[in-house]
Amino acid sequence: MTKQQIQERVLQNGKPLDLNKFTWDENTRTFSSDEGSLVLDFKDIGKVNFKTNHNCTFDTGYSCKFDTGYSCKFDTASNCTFNTGNDCIFSTTHDCTFNTGLNCVVIRRDVFEIINLNDIEGDRKHIKLNEFYVKGYTIIKPNHKITLELTDEQLEQIQKIINN
Repeated sequence: MTKQQIQERVLQNGKPLDLNKFTWDENTRTFSSDEGSLVLDFKDIGKVNFKTNHNCTFDTGYSCKFDTGYSCKFDTASNCTFNTGNDCIFSTTHDCTFNTGLNCVVIRRDVFEIINLNDIEGDRKHIKLNEFYVKGYTIIKPNHKITLELTDEQLEQIQKIINN
């Protein structure tokens, strides 16, 4: 798809988003914009990656990935990954992964289930929905990186412990 074809699918204040306010990478199928309050209509297109600001509404196909700000609304097919801020609503089916902020809700259309992510402990919510027609989810523990600065002496001590 060309950038002009993508522009027809992205509105801001009811008008197509200016070409200079977003990028489209055809190779990675990634739409990216720092603009907020967008309405994105990709419902007949799958495998698109989205990077947007806050208060956006998405209508997409399958296997899409989202990296957004807060107060976004999603209406997707299956196998989507969401990485969002607070106050988001998800209407989706199965096999989706959510890494969210506070006050987010998941609506499972395939099993008619509502999951209030506020009921899950922790500041950030990390879940993966069960497979098609199976209610529920699994809590995912996020990966954490720790960087340590060690002196040569400390490093030698650690290596001795490991080798013993």
